[in-house]
Amino acid sequence: MFKRRNMILTNSILAITSLLSMGAYALENAINETTSTLNEQQSVAVTIYNGDLALVKDTRKVQLNAGVNALALRDVSAQIRPETALLRSLNAPGSLNLLEQNFDFDLLTPAKLLEKYVGKTVGLIKTNPATGAETIEQATVLSANNGVVLRVGNRIETGVSTNRIVYDNVPANLRDRPTLITQINNKGATDQIIELSYLTGGLGWKADYVAELNSKENMLDLSGWVTLTNSSGAAYKNAKLQLVAGDVNRVQPPSRVFPMQTRKSEMMMADAAAPMAEESLLEYHLYTLDRPTTIAENQTKQVALLSATGVPVRKELVLRGADYYYQGQYGEIGSKMKVGVFIEFDNKEAAKLGMPLPKGILRVYKKDSAGNAQFVGEDNIDHTPKNETARLKLGESFDVSADKKQTDFKVLPQPSKGNHLYESAFELTLKNAKKEKVIMTVQEPISGDWKIISENKTHTKVNSHLAEWKIEIPAEGKVILTYRAQVKY
Repeated sequence: MFKRRNMILTNSILAITSLLSMGAYALENAINETTSTLNEQQSVAVTIYNGDLALVKDTRKVQLNAGVNALALRDVSAQIRPETALLRSLNAPGSLNLLEQNFDFDLLTPAKLLEKYVGKTVGLIKTNPATGAETIEQATVLSANNGVVLRVGNRIETGVSTNRIVYDNVPANLRDRPTLITQINNKGATDQIIELSYLTGGLGWKADYVAELNSKENMLDLSGWVTLTNSSGAAYKNAKLQLVAGDVNRVQPPSRVFPMQTRKSEMMMADAAAPMAEESLLEYHLYTLDRPTTIAENQTKQVALLSATGVPVRKELVLRGADYYYQGQYGEIGSKMKVGVFIEFDNKEAAKLGMPLPKGILRVYKKDSAGNAQFVGEDNIDHTPKNETARLKLGESFDVSADKKQTDFKVLPQPSKGNHLYESAFELTLKNAKKEKVIMTVQEPISGDWKIISENKTHTKVNSHLAEWKIEIPAEGKVILTYRAQVKY
């Protein structure tokens, strides 16, 4: 009896499998669908922009019939913007006429398959707990929302495991990979080399820089890396890679969320390579990798951007005041004010650079007395054109500090109706605990119509709102800076 039931079950499964094959065959012939996979891919080029945008150009070799064809292009990006897709023939220009296209991003999963069968009949495998024998019953799917609800004969069943359900076929719009379905009229040869280009999200890049200061802190070695991130739901094998730096204007479409399979992210470090070639593109800059590279699905990858050694660098210690010191009497303002540590370098060929630098994070290291590189700070740099200066703040000095206090304040008679005249005097004690002298830049923002009427060190008026002093402080010593400012509001 047990063998007989197993034979009935096996025959039933074979019958359903046969129906599945026949249904798929009939469907394929009804719409005359030609499937193109990555096996037919001849080349792929990827241009990645700032802000989660990329241009993909996918070239494939396909065989088409004369007349109307349904061409299914598998393994396109899951975040493709279908309205940007452009399909053309490379070996027979003008021979393809696009009639319709559909993007199937509803991917095949047990849950999705069950959803598509709501209102339809499936096979339900039942196991006899006493004998272990399995049988198949017909059931109607009533609901697949937060679980499955089935009608089996005259009863309703829930809590059924989805791996015990047998389906007779896979719906045509349920794909195992993201697929762009096109209906095209082929007026040319059957063998076609086609190029599909489209814009997509899910591909991004950013620049990262690593610099090492020399012992005298007057030169650095600079390396630039491009970090690529691919979460588009597709892989790009042996791709020609280009990057665009700059702020490209985009019309923001309504947000759409495409379901995607996720995998554990991988990190791949690039081998040592020549820097990327750079050229101007409209008002942006285009960087081209000199070799093909594979951008795997759900992967973070780094490729070399540039490398330069012995770049001259300038270090500066800056004490910058606040904007409110000149409008009232404040007395003691602060103790041990922080002094910022800045470095800057020129992006010039004479400084062994000269390539426009994309914005990114620059991290700085310096070797200690044992020769070990230690991290000493990082900062963002903006897009830096050729012949411009890159400036970044590393942190705040431990050994160089300052105290500041207001020594006098008075309101002067109004010089004219509606104006007020103030006079403020300040004393700054600049301290250096190092065993070598340092030069500190003191910057004092002053708003309104101002002038320095007395000082013990000569200032420079940098702009209409900033006074600046360059002061040398001896080793393990201090310097007192005093000045009096008159301000009219």
